[in-house]
Amino acid sequence: MINFNGSILKDSTRLFGENNRAFKYGDALFETIKVINSNVIFLEDHYFRLMASMRMLRMEIPMNFTLEFFEKEIINTTNSNNLEAARVRFTVYRNDGGLYAPTTNSCSYLVEALPLNVVAKEAYTLDVFKDYYLYSGLLSTIKTTNKITNVLASIYAKENELDNCVLLNERKHVVESINGNIFVLKGTVIKTPPIEEGCVKGIMRKKIIEMLSKNNDYTLKEEAISPFELQKADEVFITNVIVGIQPVTRYKKTTFKTTISKVLALQIKNLV
Repeated sequence: MINFNGSILKDSTRLFGENNRAFKYGDALFETIKVINSNVIFLEDHYFRLMASMRMLRMEIPMNFTLEFFEKEIINTTNSNNLEAARVRFTVYRNDGGLYAPTTNSCSYLVEALPLNVVAKEAYTLDVFKDYYLYSGLLSTIKTTNKITNVLASIYAKENELDNCVLLNERKHVVESINGNIFVLKGTVIKTPPIEEGCVKGIMRKKIIEMLSKNNDYTLKEEAISPFELQKADEVFITNVIVGIQPVTRYKKTTFKTTISKVLALQIKNLV
């Protein structure tokens, strides 16, 4: 079952026509959300990120689109699918009309829920995707449905028996992985690319930064990272709200420890 503009429908229901702007132009945003026992994890963070992103894309936000409304629509969807633990995708797209220039800024939304069955892997291999780049700048920091670089990197990873890929920007700096933000540990310094490099403003990234800012054992730096630094790192880990922290065990010919990554992963579990 899916939730289309507040109506619970069978997932086989035809929703979109050929003029759908998400299909034609990628004129849409989405949030990937974890729900456990009717508890929307990091609810406010997801809501305010979505609102900020809609404003950036000049989408019209309905007056009833409150935090409480957002939560209710998510829970209605998970309940309709009889899911206690769910991976929810909340997509907002500009309504039909126009070519590049839309005839309206009004929006519709679609909420989907799948069983939550993702856990961190013990062995996890990473490499760089070099065929195409992401681009630095604020537009790259929001979760639009324009994800063709991620799609191509995923195909590359599958063809090369990798678990994930590092995505670079036009400066050839590390931006993020296919499905999450990247953190690099060397000694007692933990680095992650700054937003200006073009990485998504990840919810879990934000939580890790907040947590590390209170930890006197490590120094967090938001700085540009070169692919070469990954090979010299003690540990590398990827973050997203579904898995939390995924330690990387191998990058090219380098093998990493996962000690600190696993400690941080346990601390993150206490936040949800």
